[in-house]
Amino acid sequence: MFVALISFPPIKAGKDAEFREWFASTNEEFFTFKGFIGRRLLKPFDDGNYAAIVEFESQDNFKAMHGSPAHDKAGERVMPLFDGNPTPHFYQVVIG
Repeated sequence: MFVALISFPPIKAGKDAEFREWFASTNEEFFTFKGFIGRRLLKPFDDGNYAAIVEFESQDNFKAMHGSPAHDKAGERVMPLFDGNPTPHFYQVVIG
């Protein structure tokens, strides 16, 4: 299994609800991609920024989604909501 942990930058003031709506709607879009397992949005208990866990059956499945027009459109919609850029970290599940 392939896992991406995404650290999101701060969300611009007044854009939190719009960001959450974007995340929910893109979850529905990404479920149509081969090998997609799930995508969860995480909010810290204390101050901090959102993060996401993205799970695919393989890195190739993830790359196919990440290089798709649907992913490009999703990025165009969300980038104006950020103060900065998301930071991804990629992992392979070895025990689980």
